[in-house]
Amino acid sequence: MWKTVLRRVIIMVPQIIILSMLVFIIAKLMPGDPFTGLMGPETDPNRIEELREAAGLNDPWYQQYARWVSNAVHGDLGKSYTYQRSVTSLIGERALNTFYLSLVAMILTYLIAIPLGLLAGRYQDSRLDRGIVFYNFLSMAIPPFVFGLILIYVFGYKLGWVPTSGSVDVLTEKGTLSYYWDKLYHIITPAITMAVLGTYTVIQYLRSEIIDSKNQDYVKTARSKGLPMNKVYTRHIFRNSLIPIAAGLGFTITGLLGGTIFIETIFSYPGMGELFMSSIASRDYSVITALIVLYGFLGLLGSMLSDIILSIVDPRIRID
Repeated sequence: MWKTVLRRVIIMVPQIIILSMLVFIIAKLMPGDPFTGLMGPETDPNRIEELREAAGLNDPWYQQYARWVSNAVHGDLGKSYTYQRSVTSLIGERALNTFYLSLVAMILTYLIAIPLGLLAGRYQDSRLDRGIVFYNFLSMAIPPFVFGLILIYVFGYKLGWVPTSGSVDVLTEKGTLSYYWDKLYHIITPAITMAVLGTYTVIQYLRSEIIDSKNQDYVKTARSKGLPMNKVYTRHIFRNSLIPIAAGLGFTITGLLGGTIFIETIFSYPGMGELFMSSIASRDYSVITALIVLYGFLGLLGSMLSDIILSIVDPRIRID
């Protein structure tokens, strides 16, 4: 298996290079640059041109790209002209917030989806099943920004139970227990939004797998031997039905990290998604390029993790 993992990692290198090159070229073809927003009636055009020249923005794209790759290899992803900070430290700070949000959202997603999927599959065509299916379609149909705004309005503004923006209170001392509790307090509303609207895939997979498993020969054999139905479900059906969910765990993890863009923007949560949207608005191409390459790497990593997890949970499958 480790040879296959190493081979997959080696294959990822040219894929990341091609992705970064395409993103870099597209970014350079877009109108404007970080200094465009400085233009005004009283702004000296020569000063703006000097800033562009000093930043190397007037060089051909291939020279800029070669310089960016050379610096990226050494851990330097450039400088954010909007935040006047290195892109590496900026993304590192925001990535931690996104990780916390994604972790809580993933836990809530499985806590909601797995029981509902198991119940819907076991009690197929019952009122309970129809109710869960209705919830599933509803969660799939509601746009995230609509559900998020409803939660903000009801629980944030009307009831005042949860904060409406930020990741932690500025007056909270960092590193204390109250600091981490306050971070969880700020995370819970966007995490619930992501979890409630992200359960439909897991529920649908589980329901379909259980319905299909009930007609398999090994279930009929277990029943013919007199094994109670509850034990058939717990020992055979439920266990086998969870294999596709475990296999998709890698994609779920990376999907949550990338899928926080709209949620973080709605809740003004300072993570990578909110940084990505604000960087697009300010034409901060150094940050945009680094984030897109990072999201692409996470997608490739998720594919590899899913294959590894599948080979672990299902002994019949080996990726090598």
